[in-house]
This record gives sequence, C-alpha cells and structure tokens, in this order.
Amino acid sequence: MTLSFGRPYLAIPGPSVMPDRVLRAMHRPGPNIYEGELVEMMPDLIESLRTVARTRHNVAIYIANGHGAWEAALANVLSPGEKVLSLCTGRFGHGWTEMAEALGAQVQIEDFGLRAPVAPARVEAALLADPDHSIRAVLLTHVDTSTSIRNDVAAVRAALDAAGHPALLLVDCIASMGCDRFEMDAWGVDVAITASQKGLMVPPGVAFVFFSEKAAQARTKVTRVSRYWDWTDRANPKVFYQYFGGTAPTHHLYGLRESLDMIAEEGGMEAVWARHAQLARVVWAAFEAWASEGPLELNVADRTHRSCAVTSVRIGAPNGTALRRWTEEKAGITLGIGLGMNTDEDPDADGFFRLGHMGHLNASMVMGALSSIQSGLIALGIPHGPGALDAAALVISEA
Repeated sequence: MTLSFGRPYLAIPGPSVMPDRVLRAMHRPGPNIYEGELVEMMPDLIESLRTVARTRHNVAIYIANGHGAWEAALANVLSPGEKVLSLCTGRFGHGWTEMAEALGAQVQIEDFGLRAPVAPARVEAALLADPDHSIRAVLLTHVDTSTSIRNDVAAVRAALDAAGHPALLLVDCIASMGCDRFEMDAWGVDVAITASQKGLMVPPGVAFVFFSEKAAQARTKVTRVSRYWDWTDRANPKVFYQYFGGTAPTHHLYGLRESLDMIAEEGGMEAVWARHAQLARVVWAAFEAWASEGPLELNVADRTHRSCAVTSVRIGAPNGTALRRWTEEKAGITLGIGLGMNTDEDPDADGFFRLGHMGHLNASMVMGALSSIQSGLIALGIPHGPGALDAAALVISEA
C-alpha cells in the first residue's frame, strides 16, 4: 500500500517548492515585450534583486541555470590563460573549477574535503605565495549544495585583505541566496551569482550575476567576451531586450516579481533568514536525535558550518537510496541524492541523502518531511535514536 497520493513534496535542495502565488502569476497569456507593464516593472525588479543580494552594485540577468551564471561570471573577468584560485568544499566548487578550466583559465585548487569549511589561513598562505599577483580571481562557494557546508565569506575576504592581494572575490550563492545570510557589499564580494530555482522560489531558467565596480573595471581588460555572456549592456540597458541579450523570459519575470513581493511581505531579508535558521534548527534537532544510535550521521558536525538551506546526511550504503525510494513511493516526498559523495567503497553514493529546506517552507512542511523520514527508517529497519520528532517539535515551540 502507498500513502503517496495527494500533492507531492519535492524536498530536494532545489528546484525548491514553488508557491501557488508564483505559479498563478506565471499562468497568464504572453505579454507585450515592447511596452507596457513588463517593460515598466524592470527598474523596481532590479532594485528588489539588489535588496536580496544586499548590494548597491550592478545586476545582470541571464536566461540560464546556475552553470550559466558560473560561465557568465568567469567570462567577464578572465581572459584565457589567466589564473584563478578555487576553494572547494564539495561537488559544486569543483564544478565551477571545471567551468573555469574549460574557458582556458589556469586553476589552482585548494581542496578542503567534503566535511570541513574553507580555512582562511590556507587561503591567505596561497595568496602570499603569489607575490606577482598572477591570481586574478578567487572562487568560493558560499553553500555547497552537495555537502551542505556553509563557508565564511567575510573571513575569506579578510584573508585576501590580510595578504594584500588584489584578486577579485567571486562567490557562488546559488544555494544560499534568499536562505542563508549573505551580505555582498558588507562582506566585500566582487561578483555574486545565483539562480531562480532555490531561495527565489521560481522555476529553473533564470540566473543572476551581481558585480562591483572593481569587477566592472576588470571586464574592460578582458580580451574577448561573447556577445551573449557580456554583462555590460545587461546591467546598463538602453532598451528593454538588452536586459536579457534578446527575448525576455517573460513568465519567469512575472513569477520573480511575485516571489520578491513575498519576501518583502514577510519582513525582508532579516525575517527570511531568521525563518530559515529556525527551521534548520528543527531539522538538525531531529537528525541529531536519530544519529545518537545507528548509522545515521550529519555530514557537517559543527552547526556553525551548516547551511540553513540543505542538510547532507550519511547513513551507509544502501540505506540512503533505499530510504529515498521508500519516502517517494510510500509517502510522496522526494529527497535529494548523495551528489558528489561517491567513494570507492560506495561508487553510487547509496549511503547518502540530502534534505532541502529552502524557500517556500514552513513548520508543518518540515515536520511532515521529518515524520516521513522516520517512517522510512522504521519500515526499512534502519537503527536510529529515539525522540527525534519530539526534539524537532520543541524547537518549533520556541520560535
């Protein structure tokens, strides 16, 4: 018997749950793309995006996913043969590295493994070992969606400053923006990237690149940027189509306007960050209780280094895959795969899963996910500690 009939719950770390308000805003006939409301709403839309990123600087919009944002950021600040320092704490840090290599950059990797955040002292040492300042950019993933590690962006900025190094700081905020606290200007970030499908609660297909004046100056020195990826006209359009390098992603824009309004109505970024932090503590309380007995273990031990948007879990092969399949087939909830967690002993990462808790999310949704996971643990006979749901409920009661 299955109890999965009803509305399915996509509890992966993006695409996140899309609010009905966003879906309704998108469910409309195609608009006039030459004049009228779509054209007129763009200045306020750009300002709302700046508010989310906590920046006064430039915004460029691309019809792309997060990988497109990676390429756009790199293409505008690097020429082939130039050097970057890539700080990796999971699959997505390495993915951005691979994108840089494909564009002809020389990449120096500092790999911090799959369970620990970037160590600022190592970053400073790597930059001090570059007295000629051949490193043009430092790549950092704020939250690596595969490992659920949250890196300290301000501390990495401090490492650049301590080394007296002029490299640009580029930060991947695809998993974190709109979920974990991110302060582009206050933290000294030169380029920040994100996409529509996670904290912004809109279907995949639109990516955003925020860049400082220092990054804009770097663009003027790049030998070649393709017409499509060039952020110059997108950030300073003279006509509407230049925002997008062509035809606008019309219905995504209506959905985005609605989601940004929802963020403002909640009380702005401080309120959104507080909700994500509290719901993350609900998730951690349950997982820590389950982890007291049996094979389950949170990938990130220290709470201060955990994302408030996604939790990566080790549970031993084949338990991860078995649990994901049980919850989807029996309870109607889809958990994330153990992306990038493959090992020689577990080549298909069957011993891992991830729970996304980002974007359009409330206490009942989190408790439903946790209850379904506990049901799966019981049904599959996976040992686990007691009191998880009580611990989660207590954290909710303290909100």
